[in-house]
Amino acid sequence: MSVDVLPAAAPTRMLIGGTWVDGAAALNVINPANLSVLAEIGDADVSVALSAVTAAHDAFTTWSVTPARQRAEVLRRAYEIMSAEAEVCARLIVLENGKAWRDALGEATYAAEFFRWFSEEAARVAGGFRYSPARDKTIITDHRPIGVAYLITPWNFPAAMATRKLGPALAAGCTAVLKPAAETPLTALWVGDVLQRAGAPAGVVNVITTSTSGDVSRAILADPRVATLSFTGSTEVGRILLRQTAERVLPSSMELGGNAPFIVLAGADVDKAVAGAMIAKMRNGGAACTAANRFYLHESLADRFALAFESALRGLRIGPGIEQGNDLGAMVSVRERDKVLTLLAAAGAEGAAIEPILDAPQTGAFIAPYVVRDVAHGSTLTRTEIFGPVAPLVTFGDEDEAIAMANDTEYGLISYVYAADAGTGVRVARRMESGMVAINRGLIADPAAPFGGMKESGLGREGGFAGIHEFLETQYFGVDL
Repeated sequence: MSVDVLPAAAPTRMLIGGTWVDGAAALNVINPANLSVLAEIGDADVSVALSAVTAAHDAFTTWSVTPARQRAEVLRRAYEIMSAEAEVCARLIVLENGKAWRDALGEATYAAEFFRWFSEEAARVAGGFRYSPARDKTIITDHRPIGVAYLITPWNFPAAMATRKLGPALAAGCTAVLKPAAETPLTALWVGDVLQRAGAPAGVVNVITTSTSGDVSRAILADPRVATLSFTGSTEVGRILLRQTAERVLPSSMELGGNAPFIVLAGADVDKAVAGAMIAKMRNGGAACTAANRFYLHESLADRFALAFESALRGLRIGPGIEQGNDLGAMVSVRERDKVLTLLAAAGAEGAAIEPILDAPQTGAFIAPYVVRDVAHGSTLTRTEIFGPVAPLVTFGDEDEAIAMANDTEYGLISYVYAADAGTGVRVARRMESGMVAINRGLIADPAAPFGGMKESGLGREGGFAGIHEFLETQYFGVDL
């Protein structure tokens, strides 16, 4: 089968009010492995976007009072469909995002799990009932769906970021307008179709695609019928959206940028640390907000780690992600690839030795992995979210120095700590200024865990017990019984 053939069931039109519609104009979706046009999709203008808000607002009247068990069953069916069609989802991800097949199939499985988790949470939202301390009244707390949710997702995990927002929103009783990244809209449209097939009523899920995200988002956020925003993307764009939501004091959850440190302490198992680094750095080709961005290595093991890491990277195969034998696919676009190359050029100008580990294909948006040794803390590669397969290595002498360097950033999404034992790892983790810490592991994301960061890495949490509460209002009743 040609690498450019979409699955037969892949929708290319927008989903509004239960109907598949075209936009006033068309937008090309590009395959980054060969830069060919995969499909033409609708390009929504403000009027089309607001029609999606209308559909969501109209559907909220009934969906918000639909029994939680019924909402749960829709999400459970969506999980079952996604699980059965995981390879369809993975193919869409590979074709429009470029990532390797193994990463795409892993994402498809992970994405489906959000529907399963929140199908279970839908009927478990707990209220409260107790006397006040003065015993003059009874305090009752309840939770109600907040309303129409505007969901903005990025290109790096087009399935998982959609389900991580849609799952809790629908479980809570909210309706949604989902706007995926223009680079990877096909997967989100397919997820919308899955929910339709699972029984989501018309208007509960709406998916719009646009090349004018700024104008569309500004109009949607200004609409009084929209009750909340959930955004995953860069801190820069997050700041813009927060300024817009402030005009209406609109509740917002933000999963923003990261600059994750990967600390290997004295006494750590180097082989296990390298295995973890291959996951933390190379999953999705390094294009993840949770990707290990800078490596802090104790001087007693820095050389051993660097040699072993380089050796592991040399064992990778680079090529089109649709070819299942390849370990590292293309970046999502030539523009994103060139951003990484620009960072490497800056590091070279600062004195770092820049040599690729492997040869990358000359066509498409491919880039080879790089291990950059003897990097100075505070230099370009340690200050910037790389979002690609580049690993800068910094050496340290004592634990306090490593922690200070790791925390020396405005970001605080995730940190990685490799230690000789779990106790040491937890002790160090408690000093890390990040919302998540992976201890002797290269991956900790889980639908059952609260995902989110500190500092400028975001607001709120996704997943876990906290995820559904981003889409609920708490209401207190003081009752004289």
